[in-house]
Amino acid sequence: MQKRIIRQVEIEVFQRNELEPAAQQLCRIAEKVRLEAYAPYSRFLVGAALELSNQVILTGNNQENAAYPSGLCAERVALYFAGANYPDTPPVRMAITASHANSEVLEEPAAPCGACLQALHEYESRFGTQLEILLLGKTEVWKVKGLVNLLPFSFNSLEIK
Repeated sequence: MQKRIIRQVEIEVFQRNELEPAAQQLCRIAEKVRLEAYAPYSRFLVGAALELSNQVILTGNNQENAAYPSGLCAERVALYFAGANYPDTPPVRMAITASHANSEVLEEPAAPCGACLQALHEYESRFGTQLEILLLGKTEVWKVKGLVNLLPFSFNSLEIK
């Protein structure tokens, strides 16, 4: 018997000015920290702003290293800072923006890498919540509710008995 599995993703598309004020502010913060990324090798700048359930906003940008595996993506910089400093506070929303060095934000939003998606999913599982992810493009913002919409076949060690 042949079996077919279909997974669909849901992404809402907004113009920046259509977002609620708090989401617009989170996007502005992500854009600011993107410009401070340390990316001398890829010259690909990424900024992330993470809002926690207590309304604290933490930031991260990519940090590269000549030994490539030693660097870290913006999303995980912010997420792991949250885990280390606010271990009992769930993240609720993250804005992510990317550009090439000395240029504007990418025309179309860039999604997090697989490692970042898996790390974000781990925090959703840990807290039993769904993150709202705002992916910033030049004119549009893609709003994604829950990592299942970006990583439909995630690995969850918390479900292993």
